[in-house]
Amino acid sequence: MSTDRTVRQVALTHAVVGFATCLCLIVFYTGAGAFGPINDVGNAVLGVLSFGLAWVLRPRRTVLLGFAAVGAAVTVAGTVLVLGGITGFYLAGLWSSFGFALVGVWLVGVRGFLPGGVMLLGLVGVPGILMGLDDMASAPGWTFAAGVSWAGTYLLFPAWSLRLARRDRTESSL
Repeated sequence: MSTDRTVRQVALTHAVVGFATCLCLIVFYTGAGAFGPINDVGNAVLGVLSFGLAWVLRPRRTVLLGFAAVGAAVTVAGTVLVLGGITGFYLAGLWSSFGFALVGVWLVGVRGFLPGGVMLLGLVGVPGILMGLDDMASAPGWTFAAGVSWAGTYLLFPAWSLRLARRDRTESSL
């Protein structure tokens, strides 16, 4: 079983990376193009840290840990897709939001209802993945619901992790 200290360290790191990755996206959209790839790498790191957090919290139901593991792998795949030039940012983003939706299943299972629930909106993008949608300008409106999931991934989940990092008895509270 992980110690409270380990949980707090991983949770704090997760929160910092989540907020920093969000900030990189905001700076990217203000015109600083170099922050796009930094955001992409941040997504992958955040996905891996999400699994790390799931691992140190070790939910009693291992199926939840499986969702977090697969979700983390899918977020990394989304980063590889865009940084490798295999797809554009839109399709890669659908992949990453799908991965974080799977992490959201774990999060709901450990009582992170609000952030996990918002992250689950990433599942809306799965048909877009299957359709190979990679042009934001011509993407059907329903795919943008998957984009709302990023509020859970970049804001609510890191805030949940920050709160977890500040607790005295992390494991007994889950």
